[in-house]
Amino acid sequence: MAAEAELARIAEGYAHSAPKLATWLERNVLEGLAVFSLPETHWRRMRTANPIERAIQQELERRTRKIRVFPNEAALQRLATAILVEIDEEWIATDRAYITMTNRDG
Repeated sequence: MAAEAELARIAEGYAHSAPKLATWLERNVLEGLAVFSLPETHWRRMRTANPIERAIQQELERRTRKIRVFPNEAALQRLATAILVEIDEEWIATDRAYITMTNRDG
């Protein structure tokens, strides 16, 4: 597949200058592209999730900005995970549907 070859090329380009990024790309990008295996009508619904993603990113930034310097990477990961778990629990507690995959086009 052309996408896999391009991903391998990009990861290889970062292998020396940013090895953690290269490893992350190899492990995670293909999973992120899995949306393209869904029917095209679902793609639009997934694309409209951007405001939700933006709100999550803004909350992560707001809560981590106050700390500024973390003692290590694990500390940042613990805080970010706690924030994401909190957001997930709020979503579970509400009846609001953030994304519906029902086809309203016909």
